[in-house]
Amino acid sequence: MPSLTDLRDVVDVVIGVDTHVNTHTAAVVDARTGAVLDQVTIETTAEGYEALLEFADPYPLRVWAIEGTGGHGAGLVRRLAQGEEFVVELDRPERARRRNGAKSDPLDAIRAAREALARPRVGTPRASGDRQALSVLLAARRSAVDAATVAQRQLFSLVIAAPEVLRARFRGQKIPAMIKTAAALRISPSWDTETKLTATTLKALARRSLSMTAEAAEHQRAILTIVRAWRPDLLAQVGVGPIVAATVLCAWSHPGRVHSEAAFAMLAGVAPIPANSGQIRTRHRLNRYGDRQLNRALHTMVTTRITCHQPTRDYIARRTAEGKTGPEIKRCLKRYIARDLYRLLEQRQPATA
Repeated sequence: MPSLTDLRDVVDVVIGVDTHVNTHTAAVVDARTGAVLDQVTIETTAEGYEALLEFADPYPLRVWAIEGTGGHGAGLVRRLAQGEEFVVELDRPERARRRNGAKSDPLDAIRAAREALARPRVGTPRASGDRQALSVLLAARRSAVDAATVAQRQLFSLVIAAPEVLRARFRGQKIPAMIKTAAALRISPSWDTETKLTATTLKALARRSLSMTAEAAEHQRAILTIVRAWRPDLLAQVGVGPIVAATVLCAWSHPGRVHSEAAFAMLAGVAPIPANSGQIRTRHRLNRYGDRQLNRALHTMVTTRITCHQPTRDYIARRTAEGKTGPEIKRCLKRYIARDLYRLLEQRQPATA
């Protein structure tokens, strides 16, 4: 997909689509005047997508502006990709203020089209295939890890308040050992109701934690297999494991989607934000925008490099001597890593499509 600065140069109409679970509403907007030419609402089925394409047939020079391309609009985007349609992604659109709270699906579709026309740059949807597979696996792994963590915390809390006959078995143990002990508990007929139910619950929580941990490990192995086949060069970078690599690939998606390394840094939430005041002109504050999972991946890389990468430790010592604070140095490191990752990702084509 070419990098565009003005859709009016290449299309006659923009078809804005407001996506929902069961229906999509589309509005055709003239690219030069902004006038609404037609509207339609279709069901989110294969037949509905075909009907939408037939609706768009009278406008051969068209572009689709779709909100939620990775969510409610994913099915439509896949169908449009099969037809080699020109699709732009609207993520967190800068919508106009609605007078008196006015809102409807047709109005949102019209706003989507006009928003695409107003933006100085437009983005393409994230790729499917390996990228989408990684996204699914990351979501499943994250859910499993969260479930295991919750079970471990609940188990720890219950052990603290458990009857002494149970609590004595866990005394002095760390969480991993507590899980093994709880999973192997046997219920004694001589215990009272409270002790029996507490032991049963501890056993269930421990087994849940073990099951979710095993599931997370299985997802991680699948992630590693895809990353090795797609971009093994990422795994050679200091601080990059399969989860960090997959997170970076999901955010980047494909060559050309992110138009510059500065845009990639902004996407990661590591682009410097000036925080000047009075005579202080060299300070920057934490950037809380962008893809927080990608930002977390960069943070993991920085933390790892601080621990075991001598060039990074030398850099920290030099910047500390210059008067930089720890948070400022980490912000700089994230920005440098974002630049290096972007150049690495863009400099060659993926191993697989």
